[in-house]
Amino acid sequence: MDLLTRNFRPVRLLRPDGELPPRWSRAGLALLSLACLISSVQAGPRLKDIAHIDVGGDLQLIGYGLVVGLDGSGDSKSSLFTMQSMANMLNRLGVTVPANKIKTKNAAAVMAVARLSRHHRKGATMDVTISSIGDAGSLEGGTLLLTPLATPDGQVYATAQGPLSVGGFSVSGSGSEEVSQNYVLVGRVPGGAIVERQWTDGKVSETVTILLYEADFTTARRVVDAINRELGVEAARALDAGTISLDPAIAGGSTDRVTLLSRIERVEVDPDAAARIVVNERTGTIVAGQNVTISSVAIAHGNLTVQIRSEPVISQPAPFSEGETIQTERSHVTVNQESTGLIPLTESANVGDLARALNALGVTPRDMIAIFQALKEAGALRAELRIL
Repeated sequence: MDLLTRNFRPVRLLRPDGELPPRWSRAGLALLSLACLISSVQAGPRLKDIAHIDVGGDLQLIGYGLVVGLDGSGDSKSSLFTMQSMANMLNRLGVTVPANKIKTKNAAAVMAVARLSRHHRKGATMDVTISSIGDAGSLEGGTLLLTPLATPDGQVYATAQGPLSVGGFSVSGSGSEEVSQNYVLVGRVPGGAIVERQWTDGKVSETVTILLYEADFTTARRVVDAINRELGVEAARALDAGTISLDPAIAGGSTDRVTLLSRIERVEVDPDAAARIVVNERTGTIVAGQNVTISSVAIAHGNLTVQIRSEPVISQPAPFSEGETIQTERSHVTVNQESTGLIPLTESANVGDLARALNALGVTPRDMIAIFQALKEAGALRAELRIL
């Protein structure tokens, strides 16, 4: 707030009768409120926004199951595993039916996956993702039957069952007409898995490990300083660029870790970020960080456009002749090349100047990707170029 109010003098906003002075407008009050809001959000992010407490990784669970109740959009007879699964399930329920006599158009074989965290206690619920593995047309409106979820070594930790939420639809006509929205062969069962056994390796560490989402030595040093300043003791130390170790015994939280961790999660830290440009050549997306700069350089860029158009040409025979009408195509090829001279770019101070300089060339995002690659090879780009 000091930067915003340094050049402002105190002003009485309201008259004694409570009305606004004539020289003050609602827009002026809105601007002052915006300034106060900006000053309130300039604080650094919380530690929980840039890092997380290491409690061990999640456990991946997988299971094979059946989805029933489909409106004729299930697996066909060519999916032999679906018919065999239906026969086995009915046999366990006391109904004996030959597998080759079962019609599976209202059922589909699926794979169920979920992630089990150490925080999940016995009886807790998890979301399950369901994916079709046969030739079903849609899983819309289906219900997942009881499916064990296990680790790759066969240890069952949860069971899943319940109606699917697909979030889309697919409608087909009598011909080739089809209308669909979103993807209908993958769905979720919200809260459909019940934890049968808690996952734990039996190890209880005496220290707390904090892992940064983006490893950086400067950020790690700032996190250590912020934690120690908050606690008033030297309880935290950086092990490497992405790992901070906290000793609860020194911090005075050896008996109540929840209170200690809740306290340090709210510590505000100003993270440092490396200069980086991330490009996705498949979609033409470019994301540049705020520290990206370029040195003095000159760029020449030309656009080449090739356009091919096909027009139908109808050739009809003479009247009362035995010839046939023939349809051919005539192609028109147009090539446009835009010649751009050598444009010098002065040393850029930030990514905004860099963007304005490239926009001055009139290039598209895909052309910008090529320019960034050329700048990197020329040694003029002062940033890491990461291509997805």
